Amino acid sequence: CDDWPEPSSPAPGQALIRTECSALNHMDLWVGMGIPGVDIEYPHVGGCDACGVVEEVGDSAHEKWVGQRVIFNAAIAQPERDEPADPPASTLTPNYELIGEHSPGAHRERFIAPVANLAVVGGQEPSQAAAFGLTFLTAYSMMFTKGQLRPGQAVLITGIGGGVSTAALALARWIGCQTIVTSRHQWKLDKAATLGADHCVLDTGDDWSKEVRALTHKRGVDMAIDSVGQAVHLSCIKSLARGGAYVTPGCTSGPNAKTDLARIFWNQLRVLGSTMGANAEFREVTALFRTGALEPVVDSVHDWREARSAWQKLEDGQQMGKIVIRW
Repeated sequence: CDDWPEPSSPAPGQALIRTECSALNHMDLWVGMGIPGVDIEYPHVGGCDACGVVEEVGDSAHEKWVGQRVIFNAAIAQPERDEPADPPASTLTPNYELIGEHSPGAHRERFIAPVANLAVVGGQEPSQAAAFGLTFLTAYSMMFTKGQLRPGQAVLITGIGGGVSTAALALARWIGCQTIVTSRHQWKLDKAATLGADHCVLDTGDDWSKEVRALTHKRGVDMAIDSVGQAVHLSCIKSLARGGAYVTPGCTSGPNAKTDLARIFWNQLRVLGSTMGANAEFREVTALFRTGALEPVVDSVHDWREARSAWQKLEDGQQMGKIVIRW
């Protein structure tokens, strides 16, 4: 297709950012297939993760942003409805629109983002910084803000290999938790072991909950972090200790899961959904990256001219960590 036009000057409160590196997410595949259900006009530029340098800011944004190397929180909180017939606002979480889904994203040489959604990363390597943002924010929000994970607890992470699952492993290790990971691929389990996973379970398609419980002396895990969904949901529920939390940020194998309500109410389990996170959480987790406490797993870095092969690798599920595009 023709070249995508350069972004216009940033509006008040926005920044124009020159992209150094952008990173792929499953959201890029879903947007391409029209799965989110958003009315998207194609061709469309995706990209929910990037690192770049601020070139210009709009009115009301501080000029000190110019020249800063930044990453961004792609989730933009939307204002609540205020129609007279609406009941009083009582929702616990905001409604988000996503840069790269609802608006053009960062897989291009320059893009626009609100300065409120930016975080400075200083001298960090751009390919590492681009791989950090959305996946670590997603994992941080669901594990700590929503799931209330505590040091020393046991954590199960399904489908190790993607950006969120490897971020969850890093965060669980950072807080001092015992970690158990699953995968259908032995090579991914071998890699996870080198990243510090305490136990690795090969997923052969059968129920592996007894193996997980055996690894915790039959107690079970305090948190199951599951982005696989339908294929492993019940195994996760059966792996939880009393009072444990099942937390999901996605369902790559499908949404129609079989569960066990008796186990959920009798063991007082928590079933939590989580989508992205707030700007305050984004700044908190980015501080851990900026100071060297956390770093993402980067599978590979591709020149922008090799973007097609990078997308294919993501679609085939052959990555361990994040796939990055260098601009």
